[in-house]
Amino acid sequence: MNKTGGMLLAEGIGTFALCFVGAGAIIGGNGLLAVALAHGLILSVMISALGPICGGHFNPAVTIGFMVTGKQEAKIGILYIIAQLIGATLAGYILTMIFSPDVWMKAKLGTPTVATGLSFGTAILIEIILTFFLVISIWGTAVDKRRPDIGGLGIGLTVAADILIGGPLTGASMNPARTFGPALAGGGFDGMNHLVYWIGPIIGGVLAAVIYKNVFMENND
Repeated sequence: MNKTGGMLLAEGIGTFALCFVGAGAIIGGNGLLAVALAHGLILSVMISALGPICGGHFNPAVTIGFMVTGKQEAKIGILYIIAQLIGATLAGYILTMIFSPDVWMKAKLGTPTVATGLSFGTAILIEIILTFFLVISIWGTAVDKRRPDIGGLGIGLTVAADILIGGPLTGASMNPARTFGPALAGGGFDGMNHLVYWIGPIIGGVLAAVIYKNVFMENND
């Protein structure tokens, strides 16, 4: 396998792991803290393990932010997004094989959903803010040359913290693939609300990437 193939496989595996563990924790009926830790811990490990191979995006919003700021070649970025969506979808389908239908259907296969009474615009705003925090943590702990040597821990902890506040509101997806995979495998596309998980994370990710690169990064390098 060539270098690009290995990078794409790593992105698929990392996204698979995030969706498998994250959605699986929700299906298993675990509480908010356990769900937050499940997402945060697996992401920390996967970024630390696979980051040296592919950068450890595991999220189309992260990849798009890198593409917009010139940190990721567009052609490879698009392939990354495809690999992420495939990994997330495979995780969703395997979860349908592991859990009984009545269990995973009740939990909507762990697909993030917008809370009742929350408007479309407010849900997008929440996802923008949560993803902004996530991508700022990525640039500060994984991209910036001044970064602390903590592997993926800072990124995983940001995801866990975001879920603690945003989980009851939007599911705190911060990641189009994290929503798309379980939704496709479980037939849980929620009409217009599904767009929340593309619009919000992409805007938040791009804003964070642009601000960090042009304001915080030394010499805009």
